[in-house]
Amino acid sequence: MGQTNAEDVFGKRIDRCLTDALLKFSGGIAVGTILSLLFLKRRSWPIIMGSGFGVGIAYNSCERSLNSIR
Repeated sequence: MGQTNAEDVFGKRIDRCLTDALLKFSGGIAVGTILSLLFLKRRSWPIIMGSGFGVGIAYNSCERSLNSIR
């Protein structure tokens, strides 16, 4: 009764990865926007850089989660 399929475990990990990526991407955009508006004369590169950092961190976290053996 307590058994789970490998596909279910993989699906849950993918769902967690996508949620994490969306949150970190949004957070990067928010931080980049705030920095751009307050300190950097409304340049676009902090927004792009913040979102890139967010996606990169989420990718690293997702890769570790999917490669872990349990």
